[in-house]
Amino acid sequence: MGVDILLHGFNEIYTAFYKKSYLFVKSYVHDDMVAEDIVSDSLIKLWQQLKMETIDPIAPYLFSILKNRALDYLKHQSVKRGVHDKIVTTLERELAIRTASLESSNPQEVFAKEIHFIIEETLKKLQPRTREIFIMSRFEHKSHKEIAKFYNISNKGVEYHIGQAVRELRVSLKDYLPLLGALVLLKL
Repeated sequence: MGVDILLHGFNEIYTAFYKKSYLFVKSYVHDDMVAEDIVSDSLIKLWQQLKMETIDPIAPYLFSILKNRALDYLKHQSVKRGVHDKIVTTLERELAIRTASLESSNPQEVFAKEIHFIIEETLKKLQPRTREIFIMSRFEHKSHKEIAKFYNISNKGVEYHIGQAVRELRVSLKDYLPLLGALVLLKL
């Protein structure tokens, strides 16, 4: 049969074996295009072998080629799947870490150090008496009356100095005020 098929050419081989070969390969690879490629390549390899030597019977030899090509494909898919699974696992782990980190973060804590630094720097730039009056009012919780008595000024004078400090702080913290929202910043 090998010599007869060789005489009739590749079309005879293709016609005789394509359908069975395709169904055989597809039953393992489960992909039409891949099955077609494997069968075509295998039939070409068979044809090339037939030009060099007599193969009789042809079917077992062809199915051996088909089996090896399908196995190579499945092994390659397995390796690709393993790599893909590792990538997915790594990405899922990274996503879980980022999610947990974000869920546990507190915006007030995130910006607290930076805000505290800005407040300190702004207060350093104020006139000494304005800074001292503001600190006494906001951080030492002294009343306007106590501060006025301490500096021998009026309540309006105390309000003036606190107002000056608050205006400067609002300018310095303008980028953070939307984040702070309803936070009672400096008892404003």
